[in-house]
Amino acid sequence: MNREYHKWHSPALGREMELLVFGTGGPRLLVFPSRKARFFEYEDRGMIHSLRHRLEAGQIQLFCVDGLDEESLYCFEKTPEERVERHLQYERYIIEEVLPFSAKVNPKTPLIAHGCSLGAYHAVTMALRHPQHFQRALAFSGRYDLTLHTSHYHSLFHGFYSEAVREIVPSHFVPPLTDRWRLKAIRRVRFTFVVGDEDPFYENNVELCGALAKKKVGHELHFWCGQAHRFRYWRQMIRIYL
Repeated sequence: MNREYHKWHSPALGREMELLVFGTGGPRLLVFPSRKARFFEYEDRGMIHSLRHRLEAGQIQLFCVDGLDEESLYCFEKTPEERVERHLQYERYIIEEVLPFSAKVNPKTPLIAHGCSLGAYHAVTMALRHPQHFQRALAFSGRYDLTLHTSHYHSLFHGFYSEAVREIVPSHFVPPLTDRWRLKAIRRVRFTFVVGDEDPFYENNVELCGALAKKKVGHELHFWCGQAHRFRYWRQMIRIYL
């Protein structure tokens, strides 16, 4: 199986960023790591092995990017405004640097955004905010409301709210969407959500899918028994839903 390591200095982030490429052809899968994880997580956790046969057959190519959560959304030493700004810089790195790189490596192929847990948030948010680039978003066990407080997870902004926060929270910016050109672009993207029926963010998945349905955005929502919020489940999911 083809495996490539790449590293370059990111103008958007002002630091070096790393990523891994697996496979040689087929649709491109842009893989975001889970919360605070790194670009090698997908390989280390057996997800690459789950896709080995498809990768060796040239049916899919993976671009596993590095995360930046500890400098952005989860860097609580910074103010909420600073964290959102760093998150938007990360978004620019993906759109302005990673996507052109992937298109150069594997031109004229469909692009799928994918992730597990917080990686699912990144995948869905990226596809909703920049739908012109993506054909599909595949999200496992995601959280799409960063302000939500549950028994195990707290709001990432501790009561702070602003227009900038709203614009990076799918559960907040999807319901009021009215721009017909943006909605037209979003409707071209296929969204697939998979979540455990005891996952802390089960209701959040249901609510976001309800909001997408009201906007006539095509999507699928699949439920698994229990929390299903572990790599042992995600390794099974990727074989089924990709």
